[in-house]
Amino acid sequence: MSLKTFGKKPAGKRLQKIYQSPNYKDGSFKNLSRTVMMTGDGSMVKTMIEFLNKPKNTTPDKKLPSVLTDLKNIKSDNPTLVWFGHSSYFIKIEGKTILVDPVFSGSAAPFGLGVKSFDGSDVYKVEDFPEIDLLILTHDHYDHLDLETVLKLKPKVKQIVTSLGVGSHLSYWGFNEEIVHELDWWETADPLKGFSITAAPARHFSGRGIKRAQTLWSSFVLQAGNWRIYIGADSGYDTHFKQIGEKFGPFDLAILESGQYNLKWAAIHMLPEQTVQASIDLNAKVLLPVHWGKFTLALHAWDEPIERVLKEAEKLALKVTTPLIGEPIVLEESYPDKTWWRL
Repeated sequence: MSLKTFGKKPAGKRLQKIYQSPNYKDGSFKNLSRTVMMTGDGSMVKTMIEFLNKPKNTTPDKKLPSVLTDLKNIKSDNPTLVWFGHSSYFIKIEGKTILVDPVFSGSAAPFGLGVKSFDGSDVYKVEDFPEIDLLILTHDHYDHLDLETVLKLKPKVKQIVTSLGVGSHLSYWGFNEEIVHELDWWETADPLKGFSITAAPARHFSGRGIKRAQTLWSSFVLQAGNWRIYIGADSGYDTHFKQIGEKFGPFDLAILESGQYNLKWAAIHMLPEQTVQASIDLNAKVLLPVHWGKFTLALHAWDEPIERVLKEAEKLALKVTTPLIGEPIVLEESYPDKTWWRL
């Protein structure tokens, strides 16, 4: 058990850059709209009591099915995406490999205490991956930035793009500062030839310890060749989706969170119906719903998010892809749509 898992707060030149950010005010990063952590009658005490008595259907009662794809030998020339449950996924695009928010330690909590992954959701290991041309880290919460996983990945990773301030953790954990590109909202990096990565707003928060919002949280716009993919992060619904869609859309694929919601924290995590609307706001051709299928971080049934997304998407005529863990999505070729969670 190492205290290193908490990371390190920004300091020095990194902190000076943070002070200059228009998104940093009064000692912390802010969302574009006023955002409270707990909405309605929500309180931390009430929430903790509810979690201690959470329903059994918040976790699957059977081992989840999966597909074992050879990530080192993906054949299609079209962008191929493989989802690993929750918000971890691999993209092969224009000959380059990209990995987003990898969590393969079996836990989404510090020191592996609690928040265990569902049975069958951890079929991939770091050893299964080829060299990673670009690692994208949206923010520093434990279910997106996992110390055990990133340390194992370190020898494979060539470049990293993340939100402003998150590089402080990476530097503390021994990553080479020269490969880390930290972005404020609307800043762009070109870490790979022919690729453009732009950080865009999300409505959320950050923090690995007691003090929140000392590092930024972002979604990312990935542009490579003629392809555009929206890498959504944790986010409540807001006007930023429409703004991003107008600025960068249309998108070939929008990857958006659709789980771990509750009316008690409705400002920082979307309800599934809002996920569908966000995809429409972004002007996305296809929606991949993520942030479900691996961890229980809310009180809804584990498969409720995807059922609600599909119901709303049918109403609004939005195409949704629902791969099993490990099942490839190939843009313009293959969009898995089996209702595997019902089987």
